[in-house]
Amino acid sequence: WEFNGSFHQPSAFLMLGIPGLEALHPWISIPFCALYLTALLGNCMILFIIKKTQSLHEPMYYFLCMLAVTDLGLALCTLPTTLGLFWFDLRRIGFDACLTQMYFIHILSFIESSVLLAMAFDRFIAISRPLRHPSILTKATVTKIGLAIVLRGMVSLLPIPFLLKRLTYCGKMELSHSFCFHPDIMNLACADIKVNVFYGMIILLSTVGMDFIFIVLSYILIIKTVVSLATKEECLKALNTCVSHICAVLVFFIPMIGLSMIHRFGKNVPPLVNTLVAYTYLIIPPALNPIIYSIKSSHIREALLRALRRKSG
Repeated sequence: WEFNGSFHQPSAFLMLGIPGLEALHPWISIPFCALYLTALLGNCMILFIIKKTQSLHEPMYYFLCMLAVTDLGLALCTLPTTLGLFWFDLRRIGFDACLTQMYFIHILSFIESSVLLAMAFDRFIAISRPLRHPSILTKATVTKIGLAIVLRGMVSLLPIPFLLKRLTYCGKMELSHSFCFHPDIMNLACADIKVNVFYGMIILLSTVGMDFIFIVLSYILIIKTVVSLATKEECLKALNTCVSHICAVLVFFIPMIGLSMIHRFGKNVPPLVNTLVAYTYLIIPPALNPIIYSIKSSHIREALLRALRRKSG
């Protein structure tokens, strides 16, 4: 797949799996299958439980539904190409198909970041204004927030595929992962990519970067509110409602920040590290989030046990 000369667009890209471990791909696919299965079943379970349990029809769990839908989308975006490569050595992906997959991966990542911010805002209102919480975050308000999150992701990333289409590509058309990622495609171009780099950085900082800053600010305000509570028991009870959300934030943002830093500044980072961080960023959060919320949320745990009892009965 060495291309001589230059051209505007390649017909396809070649995806790589885990560099240096190609012979072990069938075995490596086993933990990947387990993670994908956990992500799909776990998030569907969360959606089913919240839909069927009337007492969970409140803002916190509506946002959790948005998170579950986003995680399902992320898992389904990367599952076909990742398992196709590991199982059947299907490395080829068409240029337009690659741009489409990349667009949806980035949109869903941005949506997940925004949903985590909305959940932080919900926790802040619930702790600082408990009596006004239902009137502030009504069902209509939650719906508007959800639509705004989706619209922001779609509009902000719309130019990215067109910016990639205008580039000239040459040389080896090999992607670093088993899915399409904007910096990965961009770096295969033999044209000036300053516009792509600049736009990608601006969008990342103005969306995910701002979301992270506001999440941190929300928790600073939550801690200030909790500290002012009368008793230690009240403090612990209030903070306990935030533990699962804090875990979800760390699981999502730490690999994402790491991957962004590697793509922009880690030229000498071994390819294996880059690949593992990318897989951690896109596959681990969808698999872990339903587990985190099932373990930490007593309401979801109780609803799940009731559903299991009904099934067994």
